[in-house]
Amino acid sequence: MDIDLDSMSRAELTKLKADVEKALDRVGAREFQAAREAAEKAAREHGFSLIELANASPKTKAKAAAKYRNPDDADQTWSGRGRKPQWVKDAEDKGVDIATFAI
Repeated sequence: MDIDLDSMSRAELTKLKADVEKALDRVGAREFQAAREAAEKAAREHGFSLIELANASPKTKAKAAAKYRNPDDADQTWSGRGRKPQWVKDAEDKGVDIATFAI
């Protein structure tokens, strides 16, 4: 398809541009639908729906269970992993054994 763009008027070029944009939108919609159908087929082959896969969240590690509780504020707990919370540090600075906070 050879089109001599240089010989076309501004109005013809503008119409051609609009026609190309519409054609691109139609092609994009067809390609999107084809991709969606292929994804749905692949999901079905594995026993899932596409919606299930889209809404699925990756499995995360379970949060470690609390081993210690602040006696002054029962909402404050610590698993014994990671950085010590300030209430544990404060108690240790006072010479309190952490075992007294065990749950």
